[in-house]
This record gives sequence, structure tokens and C-alpha cells, in this order.
Amino acid sequence: MKREKYESNRLTTKLTQLRERNEKALVLFLTAGYPKLDSTVPLVLELAQAGADIIELGIPFSDPLADGPVIQASSQQAIKNGITLEYILGQVKEIRKHTNIPLVLMGYLNPILHYGEEKFFADARKSGIDGIILPEVPLEETDRFLSFTRKHHLADILLVSPATTDKRIREIDEVSSGFLYCVSTTGVTGRSNIGDIESYVKRVKRHAKKNPVLVGFGIKTPTDAQRIAQHADGVIIGSALIQKITQVGTATEIGDWVRQLKNAI
Repeated sequence: MKREKYESNRLTTKLTQLRERNEKALVLFLTAGYPKLDSTVPLVLELAQAGADIIELGIPFSDPLADGPVIQASSQQAIKNGITLEYILGQVKEIRKHTNIPLVLMGYLNPILHYGEEKFFADARKSGIDGIILPEVPLEETDRFLSFTRKHHLADILLVSPATTDKRIREIDEVSSGFLYCVSTTGVTGRSNIGDIESYVKRVKRHAKKNPVLVGFGIKTPTDAQRIAQHADGVIIGSALIQKITQVGTATEIGDWVRQLKNAI
């Protein structure tokens, strides 16, 4: 199929600016609608003010295959709270009234197919989303969605893992836009058994020439973030943030923790 060229948006502009300043990207993941239905907007604004460079909003789903117990529990609570994809896009519109921080939606196909494929990508763009991550869609199935992401100028962010071959890294990097999501370990989110990240990221960077390489899964502390950011172009933190939100609750303390992360990298 003929592929339209991806055009830059807030996401790629931010990553370019960080690279020019020799800074690393801090990407934070939130489950939309958690801990309360209307928590998303104030949390995003607090994270943006505290130093986050990019926010991933997770679309809650009842069977999230790539997510560990922390994010699974937050998704279940968000669903109980009444979150829907329509409601999330409405929250994004509200966020856009206050901040220009790049926003990425991460989710599974079931809610998107139920919403309507092309309608989802069109509405995501209209609401203010800059990129999409669909962790269950393999490289071989991406053509199904690339026409939509290109048409609506959304970054199509694909994932690689330690098990990904060199040849496949090159192929995934070529199709991806925005950044390459480098999963630190095989398995689900939240695991802390990160292996030899230096040689792994070096291998990815040898073969991924097009996109910045950002590392996620299992990064829990500012020390973890600092160690990984020495080799990658940025870090992605999800489960640790969800735990912090669950345990702490106050925006001020969450903001202080995010500042520690940003300072560390």
C-alpha cells in the first residue's frame, strides 16, 4: 500500500528540542480515569508542571495483556469508575485548554474497534492526541492502521524487546514514527528484573537509525531512570507512577517525585 509521510507534531517537536539541548525525555504513563473518573486532567497538568516531557494516557481494558498487576488494577478501577473512550477524548480536549504537552494514547484494539477504527483516529487527532501505541499489534498488522495514523498526523509508536532480532529492529524502526518504544525486559509492565540495558540499547541504536530510542517497563526510581537514561534517549515510567498515585494521593508529593525523576536524567 502507498504510505503517506508522517508529519511532525508536538511529540516529534518536543523530542527534537530535547535532543538539541542534549536532554533526555521523561515520559509518564497514567491510566485514564484512575484513581477517580475525573482525576486525569488535574494529574496531567500536575505532571506537566513538574517536568514531564510527554504523557501517555492508558485506555483501560479488561484484559490488558502487556500490563502487570499495578496497571491492571488501575484499569479495573477506572472501568468501575465509568471511564469510556469517549470520556477520555473529552478529557484530552480539556487538557488542551491548559497545556501543550505531547499526549500519546496507549491501548488495546477491542475498545478501538468498538468505537470504530477510522473514527477513533480522527477523533483522537481532533481532541489533541499526538501519537498512538497499540502494544498487541505486530509489525505485520500495522498496515491496517498506518493509513489512519498518517492521514491524521499521529505518530505510530511501535515496540521492540530484548528478543527482537536485528533485522526486525530495522524493520520496526522504519515503520515507526515519533519514537521507538524499547521494552527493557520480556514480560509485562512493572517487572524490575532489568538486565544488561547498556548492551541492549546499544544494539537497538545500531539498527534503529530513524527514531529516538526510549526505554520503558520496570523503571521504578530516580536511580533506575538515571542509569537507563545514560544509554537511551529517554525513559518511560508507568507502574511506579501509578503506585505513587495510589499510595500518596496528593498532587504536591507526586509533583516532587516527578521533579526528582527529571533531575536524575
